[in-house]
Amino acid sequence: MKLPRFNFWGLFWGTLALLYFFVPMYGTLDFSLRMQKGLISLRAYQIVLGDPQFVDSFLYSVTMGVITVIVSILIFMPTTYWIYLKLPKLRPLVEIITILPFIIPVIVYVFGLIRTYSKPPFLLTLSPLGTDFLIAGGYVILSMPYMFRAIDVGMRSIDVRTLTEASQSLGSNWLQTLVNVILPNLRVALLSGSLITFATVIGELILADFLFRPAFGPYMTSIGTTKAYEPAALTIMSFALTWVCLGVIQLISRGDTSQQLTGR
Repeated sequence: MKLPRFNFWGLFWGTLALLYFFVPMYGTLDFSLRMQKGLISLRAYQIVLGDPQFVDSFLYSVTMGVITVIVSILIFMPTTYWIYLKLPKLRPLVEIITILPFIIPVIVYVFGLIRTYSKPPFLLTLSPLGTDFLIAGGYVILSMPYMFRAIDVGMRSIDVRTLTEASQSLGSNWLQTLVNVILPNLRVALLSGSLITFATVIGELILADFLFRPAFGPYMTSIGTTKAYEPAALTIMSFALTWVCLGVIQLISRGDTSQQLTGR
């Protein structure tokens, strides 16, 4: 029996990458626990969690995140399904369009929104509700690369045409096929895209800041200008939220894979 070859350089670079990532996080965590001199305490976390502005900003971003996820799924799932089924030649063009948020700076995008929707006939920026509609649309655009690619990977893993033909042969229409056949096969892909989109909305700064909405990103920036320990606590909390999202994705993905293997 041949023993596996020890990869020294792979272990070296992997360890170096882990140290590069986790050592600063450990430093931030240690700093956030030392608000009381000579003691390790959760005082900074208690102050942050007890701040009404934190609660309001976090709830606002959570609400906008949920709205963004729902709207993104309603837009990109039928679009991607139709592309795979009827318009496969348009897929390269759609891929280019969905990557534009990585190319166009957010600051340019938000100034375009302000100039377009702050004058007749739209005037969305003159009211809080109108601005909320505007920022929700902006979040959908900014998270478009993540949601589209997650759904695209899910569509690529299933036989869309065969499933559609089988469903229609049993009397289902397009909407029934999409909801009852395609959607259950995209659970993991939709969950992955939703959690990444949600995390993107929670941490977004520029769009909410320039549109003057009480989101979580601007709150983190404003508190960092006057305090020291609380921003470190917020950083750790944001990091923990991101890891929880990644853990949920892994858990659901593993459960879905095991169910498929059992079914076989």
